[in-house]
Amino acid sequence: MPWSMKVMLRMGPVVALALAACAHHAKVVAPAPTPAPVTSAAAAASPATTPAVVKPEPTVVAPLRPEAEVVGAELPADLDQLNRAGYLKDAFFDTNKSELREDARQALADDAAWLKQHPSVQLTLEGHCDERNTEEYNLALGWRRANAVKAYLATLGVTGEHMTTISYGEERPFALGHDESAWAQNRRVHFVITGR
Repeated sequence: MPWSMKVMLRMGPVVALALAACAHHAKVVAPAPTPAPVTSAAAAASPATTPAVVKPEPTVVAPLRPEAEVVGAELPADLDQLNRAGYLKDAFFDTNKSELREDARQALADDAAWLKQHPSVQLTLEGHCDERNTEEYNLALGWRRANAVKAYLATLGVTGEHMTTISYGEERPFALGHDESAWAQNRRVHFVITGR
């Protein structure tokens, strides 16, 4: 059998697994809540309708951190020191989700305000997952998370030209452990400043 045919036969299952891991899963929608029982005759005569409450997007304001007044020239020259300073906050996610939670949106709004003050900063957005699921699934989920953060920052006015995304899946956990408290810390997009 020719060498190229052997390679194709060996790589076929790997490619099929990678494509299956990247497949788009159908979104699960929770059933509508059942209305509470009516307790009076007057309430039964006039049906109560409650308007849906829509939470507004967080407003991008300058963060209340003391570092907010630091301008680009005053940022630490050492990238390790710059990353340890905590200028940017990570976005955390629910299990198997890449949709941004409300706390993540607020953290990203603060991050966007800081990034607008420091437009020369270059970033890598690292997508991370907990250890549950397969390695391939977690790599794909990490990509979705990192790209969701990048897209949200773009809606807040941060240009994407200085941002790159990468997925580490479950490969680089922040918290070691095999329980929910560790897994919750590992479901994140982590900001790494790579240039100033």
